[in-house]
Order: sequence, then structure tokens, then C-alpha cells
Amino acid sequence: MNPSEVLRIVDAIHRDKKIDKSIVIAGIESALVTAARKHFGEDALLSIIIDPETGEMSGSCDGVLLTQEELEQTGRIDAQTAKQVMIQKIREAERDSLYEQLIEDMDQMITGIVQKVEGSTLILSLGNNIEAILPRSEKIPGDLYHIGDRVRAVIVDVRKSGTRVKVVVSRTRPLFVKRLFEQEVPEIADGTIEVKEISREPGYRTKIAVASIDPRIESKGACVGIRGSRIKNVNKELGNERVDVVQWSDDMQVFIPNALQPAEVEEVILCSMLGRAVVLVKPDQRSLAIGRKGQNVRLASKLCGWDIDVRTREDLENVLETTLGGYLELEGMTDELADLLVAEGFLSFDDLSIIEPDDLMSLGNLDEETAAHIIEQAEERAEEEENQKNEAGNEVRDNEVRSNEESAEDAEGE
Repeated sequence: MNPSEVLRIVDAIHRDKKIDKSIVIAGIESALVTAARKHFGEDALLSIIIDPETGEMSGSCDGVLLTQEELEQTGRIDAQTAKQVMIQKIREAERDSLYEQLIEDMDQMITGIVQKVEGSTLILSLGNNIEAILPRSEKIPGDLYHIGDRVRAVIVDVRKSGTRVKVVVSRTRPLFVKRLFEQEVPEIADGTIEVKEISREPGYRTKIAVASIDPRIESKGACVGIRGSRIKNVNKELGNERVDVVQWSDDMQVFIPNALQPAEVEEVILCSMLGRAVVLVKPDQRSLAIGRKGQNVRLASKLCGWDIDVRTREDLENVLETTLGGYLELEGMTDELADLLVAEGFLSFDDLSIIEPDDLMSLGNLDEETAAHIIEQAEERAEEEENQKNEAGNEVRDNEVRSNEESAEDAEGE
């Protein structure tokens, strides 16, 4: 293999495969070393180096420099072995180049064409012989695609697999919603409006909290668009998933009511020790605040990072009275400590059972033994209440079964 031929091969592969010349040269060197082992022995310490400027080869075997004749012989021997190694190295180099390119696109939006449908998994073509997998777990419930359909998603995983690169994309991640808003809302794309938090239950509902760095721009209105034009496009891409745009605030007394919209909130009581926010609403707003199957309060809790407990004022007063009475039955408990505990949001024996002993000692000025005894009693009372609840549930189910059996017997008698 003469120097000019080496450089010609390197240049051709570099142009055709878009692989760096240094990687191509390294592949040729490796191929030559592999082929030369057939002549010098598998245990030989071989090194072959190609000058990237001239294409000239130099090398050594067991520390002894190879002569020009030996180098030429190395370039000729077992061409098939060298070719196979070269092909392997080129494929690996292509894979590495593609991997680096795709890693840069991690978390970015892509558009693919459905190539195959394998069960509930889609194989997408991203162009340039790149395929991506959209697993069932990353599809929005209700998504239905056919071969040839265009699909938008975000890249969430890129891995090397043999000589190929495995790409996984998603339509269920909160990030997908953020990328859609970036495409629909120029103010988000240019950084004027910042997406602070997103909580999502794919296919059903999403809450997205936004804030504007420009006081002249109202972030919520900009995201919704005139007559809802911008958010409608996002809804459509998500299969009509409901999207609530929430005005961000660093003040949780403001942000939590915003997150619970469209429900109206009367008061927010923050209980920092438990990370809980007790939210007071009027009776006619309670079901709206909680949402269908608890979805609204659940998403609001994720958005704010607080465990939100929605109650009416009357309900809270009853709970406080019951809790205070129960706490005062515990040995070692004082009126002052019971008041402090409910003020911090410990509204049940279950809550009290998970308090840190050091916190209880500090709160009630207790010694370690007394604090441990109070927590132990709370654990026992919490377990008793749980058992009673289970027994009551079983009794209700048994009554329902008996009622159904009696109805069936009456129907047969008729």
C-alpha cells in the first residue's frame, strides 16, 4: 500500500462517510496491525503508524523498527483480514459520529416518519438512515399511527448498540409539552417567557407554570394566544389533552391558588415541617379544586412541590377538634405541644407517627424517651384506625354482595 493510495483512501472515506480523517487513519493502522499478526505472531508487540500528511508508514515489532520491506509486506499480507477489520472500524466510526450528533440533539424535538409498526411500538425514520423507537410506554394514550404518518416527539435516550445507535423518543414526557410551546410561542423560544414547571398525566391533563422577564408581557395570555390560537395547536398535537397555563409566583400563597384554578381558594396555610399546604375553599369549590379522580389537586401538588390538602373551613375545624382531642389522650402530650403540632399541619395519628424524633423533642422541649414514647403511641393508634377503616370497607362490600344476591333471588322468584 503506497503512501498516495493511503491518502486517497483516507480522503474518500472522509468525504463519503463524514468521518474525521484521524479516525480513518487509526482504523487503517488497526487493520494493518491485525493483518500483520498473521506473519509476526499473535503475541508480538506491534505498532504501525501512518503519517497523516504524507501517508508514509512506520512501525515496530517487539521494540525493533520494521524495515521498509517488512512494512510493504505488511501492507500486502492477508488483505481480506485487513479489509474486514477496516470495514468494522469504519462502521464503528460511523456509529460514533452519529452518536455524537444525536447526543447533541438529546431532549430536542424531532419529526419522524413511521416505517414499521411492531405491536404497540413504532419504528420511525429520522432521515440519513437513522431510526428511532417510540415504545408504547412513551406514546400518549389514544395515539394511533400508520406507516407513512409523521410523528413529533423528543429524543430521550441515545445508546450505542453494536455498530448501530439506538434512539428512543417520547411523547409522554413533560419536556414534549415544553418543546411544543417553544414552537407555538415565540416569547418562550427567545427566552422572554420562561417555563418554570410542568406537571403532566399524558393524554388527560397538563399544568404548565410560566413567568415573564418583561413586565410588559403577560405570560399566561401570551401562551394561550388570541382566542386560544396558540394553545389550541398544542392541544391538537396532544390528542386534545387539557392544558392549564398557570401564572408562576415565588410566593406559594399566590402560586398554589393559581395552580388550583379554575377553583377559587379562600386561604392557604403552609405547614413547612410536612411540606404540606392546607388549602381552604368554599363547599361548592371543593370538588372543582380536587378535580376528577383527584387529578387537579394531584397535578397542582406536583407543580408546586407541596402536598396540597383541600378542605372546607368547617371540615378543618372538625379535624382540628378531633385531632387535638386524640393527641391529648397520648401519655407525655401537653396542651401546648398538641396546639403546636396541629399548627404545623400534623392532622392525624398517621402524620404524627412519621415525625422526626429530634423535631418533636425541639417542638415540645421533650427528652428523647418521651418523644419516642409519643411517636410509638401514634404509630399504634394509626394502625388501629387503618384496621378499623379496612373492616368498615369489608363490611360495606359484604353488604353490597348480600344485597346483589337477594336482588338476584327475588328476580328468579318472579
